[in-house]
Amino acid sequence: MDSIHTTGKRKKAVARAIIKKGTGTIRINKINLNVFEPEFLKLKIMEPLLLSGNLANTIDANIITNGGGITSQVEAARQAIARGIVGITKDDAIKNMFIQYDRSLLVYDPRRTEPHKQSSSSQGPRAKRQSSKR
Repeated sequence: MDSIHTTGKRKKAVARAIIKKGTGTIRINKINLNVFEPEFLKLKIMEPLLLSGNLANTIDANIITNGGGITSQVEAARQAIARGIVGITKDDAIKNMFIQYDRSLLVYDPRRTEPHKQSSSSQGPRAKRQSSKR
């Protein structure tokens, strides 16, 4: 049985997915996608499935996410699903379609928060004390 192990990352969230041929069942942290809440994030996860058309009904995905917040976890899961679909089909047309729709479906986002500086570490990376000239 051929299955593909993929990962998706967004900020500090990491999603690991196992994609294999099946009946179209998608589970995220052991929760079926049909009962996933909130609705907006559910639709965000479904984007690569809707773009791939009938192919979504022929694969099963089991996704485990950890780290970050719920939105970052959803975007990481979305990326893992898209990478799994491209990996299982090996079709350049689907890959190009994903990249044209949203490049972050297949490519990690390198942006990270700026580290705190030692002079004003409690106020953030760039905040300085305001100086009075008079």
